[in-house]
Amino acid sequence: MRADARRNHGRLLAEARSVFAAHGTDASLEDVARRAGVGIGTLYRHFPNRHALMSAVFEEAVGELLARSRELLDAPQPCTALVQWLREIVTHASEYRGLARALMSAARDEGSHLARCSGPMREAGAALLLRAQESGAVRPDVSIGDLLQLTNAIALAAEETANDLALADRLLNLTLRGLKP
Repeated sequence: MRADARRNHGRLLAEARSVFAAHGTDASLEDVARRAGVGIGTLYRHFPNRHALMSAVFEEAVGELLARSRELLDAPQPCTALVQWLREIVTHASEYRGLARALMSAARDEGSHLARCSGPMREAGAALLLRAQESGAVRPDVSIGDLLQLTNAIALAAEETANDLALADRLLNLTLRGLKP
């Protein structure tokens, strides 16, 4: 990538983070481009669609969640480790209005740019889930796909009820009680 293209790419990501945090993931891409000081065509040359831009914006956070899952693999209580990781996913998804909805739709669309984030997250979560299942703390019929959809649904519910700050944690606790054998 040429130096000017790298600068444009960096500015687009920085502005997208800011715009998505302030206005949600459905915010105007034209606004992102304008704030980055480029035209909409430049944005689309770097990111062919909204999901590609979202994937790039959230790549760092996904990397942190993946690193955290590796740390938690050594935790002495496998079920507690799984629950902690799921809580961190809910926290991440709630940082950007609309992210949980986009992640839920990407789970059904393997061609989506967001699926690039989804695949590694599934693998990381599956390892934590397997450990918890092998310890006898989680039912064997629980799947990581279902858990990730539930965490995104909880984040979406919390997003829609922004005045109840404890809702996500209550819903996650209620859901996780059903994991036990």
